[in-house]
Amino acid sequence: MTPLECVELQLAAYNERNLELFLTAFAENVRCYRLPDMVLTIDGKAALGEFYAANRFVHEGLHAKLLNRMVVGNKVIDHELIHGLGPEPIETSVVFVIEDGLIAQVFFIPAKSPS
Repeated sequence: MTPLECVELQLAAYNERNLELFLTAFAENVRCYRLPDMVLTIDGKAALGEFYAANRFVHEGLHAKLLNRMVVGNKVIDHELIHGLGPEPIETSVVFVIEDGLIAQVFFIPAKSPS
């Protein structure tokens, strides 16, 4: 898959809350980080599946609205509005690094730093 196809697949699966399809877009050794602190939040596809099964796909109203997207080589940068995790939507940016047709690294950038 191209970087764009890979990220489009994971977003569609996310919005369908289809964990099996969602995980097909990710490398076995995927690593997820929260910026700006570079905190490793998820290490490996199994951990990714466990996290999304327990903390994301259980929310009936879960939906990521894509606001903007850029593709730069093997990186895809999405600006999203996430609905369904709380009373108000959450604005975030996500940088996906694709290697060998799969998402190898993910960097989550919140719109607002925690107080």
